[in-house]
Amino acid sequence: MRAVLFGASGQLGRDLARECRARGHALAALQRCDCDIGEEQAVRREIVKHRPDWVINAAAFNLVDQAESEPRAALRDNALAVRSLAQACRDAGATLLQFSTDYVFDGGKSIPYTERDLPGPRSVYGVSKLAGELFARSLCPKHYVLRVAGIYGPWGRHTRRGNFPEFVLRLAAEGRTLQIVRDRLATPTFGTALAKRSLDVLELGIPFGLYHLAGGETVSWYAFAREVVRAARCSAEIVPVSSAEHAAQALRPRYSALSNARIQAAGIARMPAIEDCLREYMLLRRRDPAGRGRGRPQSA
Repeated sequence: MRAVLFGASGQLGRDLARECRARGHALAALQRCDCDIGEEQAVRREIVKHRPDWVINAAAFNLVDQAESEPRAALRDNALAVRSLAQACRDAGATLLQFSTDYVFDGGKSIPYTERDLPGPRSVYGVSKLAGELFARSLCPKHYVLRVAGIYGPWGRHTRRGNFPEFVLRLAAEGRTLQIVRDRLATPTFGTALAKRSLDVLELGIPFGLYHLAGGETVSWYAFAREVVRAARCSAEIVPVSSAEHAAQALRPRYSALSNARIQAAGIARMPAIEDCLREYMLLRRRDPAGRGRGRPQSA
């Protein structure tokens, strides 16, 4: 199959590109310097040029706190750009794969969110990603919207934004005490496993629509930090703190675990256990992948 990938320089984009090529698909992997997803005509030109069967959007404005002071930029990349992609895919007859986030929810539940739960984002970032979902679902008949959470992949160490394990390992290496929130729970998602299952979605042709495809296990960020340190076989002092003690510019849901039951019922494999994900993460990290992407992050 022919695919166009936007956001190819991000940590998820790199995993998606590698997986797509490994499966023998013809891929046009586009970075921001190749095509700015916020430029409607440029996006349309690329889709017309490559005539893809699939369009995969791993590009996004994903700086959650910065979005509070730069709402136009967040809405441009996460909402209006998706509108353009959805329209171009509809006109070309291509399938759109769009990634969204657990931050579309308000965090008021205490059991994992399903696709039937009503969104209620608390941040500009969450609002912008929800708007992107709605554009994809309403404008492109052949679409998959995959909600994910806290992506971490081996390429994250080579992007400006990084990811949570890299944050933990950097502070541990510096001998600093880590203060990690204990009362925010989510389902962190291993990017390599996510990329494989995302390609499975496209190849198997499950029914179009909205799905959750996150880590599969609910943990606090404090507990996840402990798992990272254990997997890396390093030592660090990790102190649990409350969300109130760890104030941030953007409000985040206290509970945003996602249930993968619907996508598993459609035939997509269960996500690996956290221990297995982190073991593979550390192995891939030691191999230090080449192609270190820099610049403004565009991974979902």
